Amino acid sequence: MPPRNLKILLAYDGTPYSGWQVQPDRPTIQGTLAAAITRITGETVLPQGSGRTDAGVHALGQVASFMTLSAIPAANLAKALNDMLPASIRVLSVEEADESFHARHSAMFKAYRYRIYRGKVCPPFLANYVYHYPYPLDVGKMTAAAKAVIGEHDFTSFAAVDPELGRGPEGLEREDSASAKVGNVRTIFTSQWEENDAADELVYTVRGNGFLHHMVRNLVGTFLLVGKGTLDCEDIQRILEEKNRSAAGATAPASGLHLVSVGY
Repeated sequence: MPPRNLKILLAYDGTPYSGWQVQPDRPTIQGTLAAAITRITGETVLPQGSGRTDAGVHALGQVASFMTLSAIPAANLAKALNDMLPASIRVLSVEEADESFHARHSAMFKAYRYRIYRGKVCPPFLANYVYHYPYPLDVGKMTAAAKAVIGEHDFTSFAAVDPELGRGPEGLEREDSASAKVGNVRTIFTSQWEENDAADELVYTVRGNGFLHHMVRNLVGTFLLVGKGTLDCEDIQRILEEKNRSAAGATAPASGLHLVSVGY
């Protein structure tokens, strides 16, 4: 039987994991998924994700792919994986894909959501999935600032410097979705804030053709400075043009970030 290329759609609670990418002696999404596949198929595989979400970041629609010689039908494999995996990781579907499909390289866009809880006291069952910020914010200014990043820009100012690699953000694509990018230039299609008064939440939604390491969380941290009055809306363009991480705001906590979907 020729090898099959399988596409997995999964959701996970990133709280107990040290991110997506497999690491020695640390629990990761990729490592946990790979171990489950090995136990079921007897094969040693390393499923490739659409992006390497960081520790504490969640996913509603992460996509992974891997090659297998196993004859287990895709639907049966999905059920077997959910029986094997911890409740914090759920396989939503498994399907056969063209042999050229790759979860990261084939992706055309990704969508993220960042949730900020605005109530005075954060309920304990929400604490791992939101950033609790009960202080005054000018949401109108934050909305205007978010629109300033729509389009094609060099997002060097919003890319993390990775000390593990001993270099700046150039070329880092830990959360990126596709390979056809030039340096740190990315295109953002949607960037908006919405208030959910019933849930006491302020939600940022962003969709683009790729994202640099910590890019979404750095955007949120900068927009919060606009909401606090530390920065003006006009400063966003200046920060983009400076191409300097120190020009932007602090990185928002991982708990509020959710990978919503990946488009192909």
